Amino acid sequence: MFQKTGNFIQQTKEELAKVTWPSWNELWQATVVVIFATFIAAIFIAFCDFLISNLIRILIG
Repeated sequence: MFQKTGNFIQQTKEELAKVTWPSWNELWQATVVVIFATFIAAIFIAFCDFLISNLIRILIG
């Protein structure tokens, strides 16, 4: 069991060494895109919620 664990850790280190990590600039740009997309999605969901709530309110009342 300990051999398998050690082997797993060794293979994990080897694979992580192969990874091409993003630069700080690329990381910053990706973060801005994610925040912007989240903001747009939140506005869209809030707009849909507003419309559906008012439609239901009109149909019920």
